[in-house]
Parts: sequence; C-alpha cells; structure tokens
Amino acid sequence: YRNAGGWYNGELQYYSGERAENARIENGVLVIEARHERLESAPDFGGQNYTSARLMTHGETIWTYGFFEVRAKLPCGRGTWPAIWTLAYEDGQGWPHDGEIDIMENIGYEPGRVHATVHTGAFNHQRGNSRSASTQLPDVCNTFHRYQMHWTEDRITIGVDDRAIYRYKRDESLGRPAWPFDSPQYLLLNIAIGGWGGNHGIDDTIFPVRMEIDYVRVYQAPHEAPES
Repeated sequence: YRNAGGWYNGELQYYSGERAENARIENGVLVIEARHERLESAPDFGGQNYTSARLMTHGETIWTYGFFEVRAKLPCGRGTWPAIWTLAYEDGQGWPHDGEIDIMENIGYEPGRVHATVHTGAFNHQRGNSRSASTQLPDVCNTFHRYQMHWTEDRITIGVDDRAIYRYKRDESLGRPAWPFDSPQYLLLNIAIGGWGGNHGIDDTIFPVRMEIDYVRVYQAPHEAPES
C-alpha cells in the first residue's frame, strides 16, 4: 500500500519485494541496488520512475542496547539517499515518539558527508531540532567503512571506523520524550531516491547505483564505544 500511496518525505522510489534486480547476494556481499525504471505491472505500483529495496529485521531480529557495526560501501550521485538506521519494534505512540536512530545517512548532492541523527518526540526534524552531527569521508563511494553505534541504558554513541561523530546522552529530567530508547528496535538498510536526497534534483545518468554491505554485526556483550 505504501508504494501505491507514495513513500514518506517526498521519496520517489518503488520498494520492491523479492526481486534480485534490487537486492541480492553477489560475490559474498549484500547488494541493494536502485534503478531508473517503472514497474507498471506491479499491483501496488504508484507511478514511480525508480526502484530500490528496503531490507529490515522487523519480525526476525530485534535488540535493546548493544554495539552495532555495518561495513558498507555507499552509492554515489545526486538524488540518492542511502541509510542504515533503526526504528522501534513496538509502535506505541508512533513516530517520532517511539524513537529512531540514524546510524548513517548520506545525501548524494553532498558527496562523502555522512550524518548521524537521533529522533524522539522532543527532538525531530518536524520540530526542526533533530539531534545530529556529520563528518566528511571523501571515499565513501569506492571504499568500505564501518558504520557503528554503541547503545546503552544512558547513551547512544554513533561513529565511523572506531571514531565517534555523535553522542546523545539520556536526560532524566526530560523523560521519555527525549529518551524512548529502553525498548527493542529493528535494523533497516535502504537506498531512497529523492526526498532529502533529491533537494538538488536527481541525476538520471547515475543509475543503476548500489550500496554494498559486507556484514552486519550486533554485539550485546560489553564493547568499547568508538573513541573521540
């Protein structure tokens, strides 16, 4: 239904199901591929000119706290919006009140800049006060990097290659609107087209583009957070 109705944030992709053109294992690496094409034969087609995939662990594996590491190589090109992120498994009050953690986002018109963001009821992009930080990695399109999150009972630290780029601390005085992160979350990997990534238009000459994921690892034993 979401494909037919259109995705959030003004995104322009059709997220396909079990379709090798958009998600597959290739030479031992998970490939998520966005393509410039129209799937007019799909029953939930919504007029999109692009296809892609969103993979998630919802219904399979969820976690409360832990150290997350995703070794990935990002797509490049104006209009792309790849992301590695988590959402609350139980939809209690809905988004953003149940919490979202963006371990990595990249927008194609800012080559090499990766963003780390936390959304809560008190702090989110609809209010214009999301808690976030970014760093510049000049080789994200042709080099694998380790995108990391250390999530504990009182702090979320997000980093790249063992270097912290953002820390979000629990503030007991603000309560759940600022810290809904004591409940399970599930992991998502996707390439969106348009939306935030399309603020400067879409370069149709770049397609197909891919995000390659070498591995996803989650540790729930004690693990050191990335150093600053």
